[in-house]
Amino acid sequence: MAEKREGEPFYRIDVQEAKRMIDDGDVQVIDTREPYEHAEGHVPGSLRIQHMAILLQADKLATDRPVLFICKSGQRSAVAAEFAASLGLEDIYSVDGGIVAWEAAGFPVETGD
Repeated sequence: MAEKREGEPFYRIDVQEAKRMIDDGDVQVIDTREPYEHAEGHVPGSLRIQHMAILLQADKLATDRPVLFICKSGQRSAVAAEFAASLGLEDIYSVDGGIVAWEAAGFPVETGD
């Protein structure tokens, strides 16, 4: 279940909720990790935008559907979600546990870029 912590302008979700949202469709997944990390394994269909480049690549963020940010463990994705919120996006989520939890849950990953 999505959790909005005090002072955070985004929702935190676990990988099960993220998978449900992705399976339901019409959601954008942004992988906020380094290129080599993304190449090692990422959520299928995700777009890679490093967390510190969110403001510079704001034009790539969906404004008409939810945006899920994922990283290795949940730290960089939360920073990226903060940046996205500063741009006025509201339907934004950070995946707690990141790709580590995603893979541990047995969910699919793609490799390469």
